[in-house]
Amino acid sequence: MNKHELHGGARYLGGKVEKAIGDAVDSRDWQVSGVKDQVAGGAENVFGRAQSVAENVADATPGLIEEAREKVGDAATRAADAATRGAHEARDAVRNGDERLLWAAVAAIGGFALGWLASGRRG
Repeated sequence: MNKHELHGGARYLGGKVEKAIGDAVDSRDWQVSGVKDQVAGGAENVFGRAQSVAENVADATPGLIEEAREKVGDAATRAADAATRGAHEARDAVRNGDERLLWAAVAAIGGFALGWLASGRRG
């Protein structure tokens, strides 16, 4: 709780008392002054609460930033590991003459040849 919360709450409470006295003695000045103090006190109290929330967020932010940084780093490491594994698998498939790679190459060459024959532009 900060000074604005405390001062605003006290002013609001004082305004309620002042308005109640104004009602009891039928004094319009006291009633208006009491309502004015209630509104001003409530506004200052809300300001103080907002200030406290902002301070709490500011205190928590460095920890949240560090946590996000760690998670991004972990995700980048996992992505790099997956890319490395994929590259190793592709290299091994080429070195070991993986049959699937051979059929993919045959299909690509066949598709190119059919396209070339169908287009009619051979020279």
